[in-house]
Amino acid sequence: MTTPHSEPVLVQLGARPEEAVQLVGPDAPASYPVDVRARLRADADIIVARYPQARSALLPLLHLVQSEDGYLTPAGIEFCSGVLDLTGAEVTAVATFYSMYRREPTGNYRVGVCTNTLCAVMGGDAIMDVLRDHLDIDHGGTTADGAITLEHIECNAACDFAPVMMVNWEFFDNSTPASARELVDALRSGAQVTPTRGAPLCTFRETERILAGFADDRPGALESSGSAGEASLVGLRYAREHSMSAPRAVAGSPDDHPDLGAEAVAETVREKPAPAPSATVPPQPNTIETDPPTKGE
Repeated sequence: MTTPHSEPVLVQLGARPEEAVQLVGPDAPASYPVDVRARLRADADIIVARYPQARSALLPLLHLVQSEDGYLTPAGIEFCSGVLDLTGAEVTAVATFYSMYRREPTGNYRVGVCTNTLCAVMGGDAIMDVLRDHLDIDHGGTTADGAITLEHIECNAACDFAPVMMVNWEFFDNSTPASARELVDALRSGAQVTPTRGAPLCTFRETERILAGFADDRPGALESSGSAGEASLVGLRYAREHSMSAPRAVAGSPDDHPDLGAEAVAETVREKPAPAPSATVPPQPNTIETDPPTKGE
């Protein structure tokens, strides 16, 4: 019995040319001019000097070139590979793994709406829908004026303030569809916007330079750091009010006591609480929490 002859099947691996995930865009630079390269190289040398092994500097270097172009370009990939003596494939493999590195031009403000489970049910999906209509762009899109890039993003680890938005990695807590519209309108108008926690916003490219490891020299920026909000501290305060505490750990492990199994160890700590928490909320200066004693004192 013979098998009928069939034509070979072409299996294309990777993204299709028309997909918006390519690092080679129509206007993406393939290399930097001499003056730009020299300026970036001076910054790169500062970054690389912080690491025992040069290749460990790849992530901040990717932020550096992203601060130059607003996204990752062939020029940025080539620059990083040259500085670190890596292949373009090695740099690209890392760059495409992390969602914080953009593959398309980015607006002045990267607006992310958390649509993970808790934020979604608290209104994150509604906020995303409203912003899609209000800005007339979809996830990953940028407004025609280059001001806003809109994305839905995964958990921001701020569930006690759900639903949460982020603009250039700064938090906007307890958002609503109305506050989200007001926020993007203010950003597009050029108004100075301050997040719920942290310093007033700067542009995406300026933020990327800070993430590359360079100081934020804006007046008052470092004095504007945020702190834990009331929602984050409710559990701690409740535990103190009700004298609740975690069980005290048993010295050693089951391996130290061959005749004491894991179940027996668990039984020995049952209903035997450790001392109640003693931390002040927020931590107060000149206390053991902020100024622990040194050895010998």
